[in-house]
Amino acid sequence: MSAVDSLTQPTSVETHREGAFGHAIGLACRECGHEIALGPHYACPECFGPLEIAYDFPAITREQIEAGPANIWRYKALLPVPADIEQSPNMEPGYTRLLKANNLGAALGIDNLWVKDDSTNPTNSFKDRVVACALSAATEFHSKVFACPSTGNLANAVAAAGARAGIKTVVFIPANLEQPKQVNSAIYTDSLVAVNGNYDDVNRLASEIAGEEDGWAFVNVNVRPFYAEGSKTLGYEIAEQLGWRLPDQIVIPVASGSQLTKVHKAFQELIKLGLVEDKPYRVFGAQATGCSPVSVAYKAGVDAIRPVKPDTIAKSLAIGNPADGIYVLDICRETGGAVEDITDDEVRAGIVLLARTEGIFTETAGGTTVGVLKKLVETGQLDTTLDTVVINTGHGLKTLDAVSDRVGAAAVIEPSYAAFVATGIA
Repeated sequence: MSAVDSLTQPTSVETHREGAFGHAIGLACRECGHEIALGPHYACPECFGPLEIAYDFPAITREQIEAGPANIWRYKALLPVPADIEQSPNMEPGYTRLLKANNLGAALGIDNLWVKDDSTNPTNSFKDRVVACALSAATEFHSKVFACPSTGNLANAVAAAGARAGIKTVVFIPANLEQPKQVNSAIYTDSLVAVNGNYDDVNRLASEIAGEEDGWAFVNVNVRPFYAEGSKTLGYEIAEQLGWRLPDQIVIPVASGSQLTKVHKAFQELIKLGLVEDKPYRVFGAQATGCSPVSVAYKAGVDAIRPVKPDTIAKSLAIGNPADGIYVLDICRETGGAVEDITDDEVRAGIVLLARTEGIFTETAGGTTVGVLKKLVETGQLDTTLDTVVINTGHGLKTLDAVSDRVGAAAVIEPSYAAFVATGIA
């Protein structure tokens, strides 16, 4: 991409050090293309469309990437972070395992299936990736508070990363959020704020605070363009771990839709940089029926996303007005994929299925993705002969209530061999 043509330099970012944002050269509107200087901005001043990072990438080789650290900073040349990012105190997330899921594949009839397991990140979800990039931006902007509205995993990641970096954190969550996720945030910060309302209510409040308070970096509001880039590292890792090739099909959970759009962006960047072969691939989005505005729009064949009031156990996906929903539709349609949804009971079944086939305990978002994968096979929307990747975004210990009444002791017996035999388990 060429240098930024039209720059609006906010006074709040005039003290950027050279190379503070790596090879990023500006913020570009995804709707009208207008470009402005790098800063804590997320809406285009011309059309109010969403902004994303524009780059002037250098030539980079596979060998240079492979020589990097075993975390997302091996891809630092492709992210809006400084060359010395490893020297800053951060959670060093990423480079999580890509497992060949032969057992799950056999159960679903898929020849070659992989699970990208992001539950092994520092706070047990993929959100550590996006937060690491947001934290770097907040640091370069000299922010005094690191904050977020969240459905749980993001609050965990922001609170932990802020503690590690020594910056004040304030995290906002719906008051009815799963208790384990509340504890997983409160353990890192004394400024957990529970809001009576759903995520969209929390997000509106965060946007209002961001507009009123100076020096607050809301990771998914005013530094959202930087934050969102962290999701690209999922796509980079999948391609690298597959031997520098793209999967034929990938199934990704959809909350705001940012993760799906950025994985697609990562694949396109790898192609343009000559790091992988250019080939077709299909992108599928997964939602829970109780909060499935993107799936509804996809099935109706329309472009507009009608906001909904979430009513699902998959709270980490419960965003009724997804910011990137229209872009998810575009990508899934353009690549020949689809957006599908499943019921809460199917979400629970997906959690159990993944655990009992691959030994991975996923949260409700992962249960949604696995359940949708199963439905895609059953409805003939997914080609079972092609290489397929499914993303697990978080650990099941965060959403124990979802399956606590579905699993448990097979029998309660006296301590005798005869009692054991009587169970019929042997």
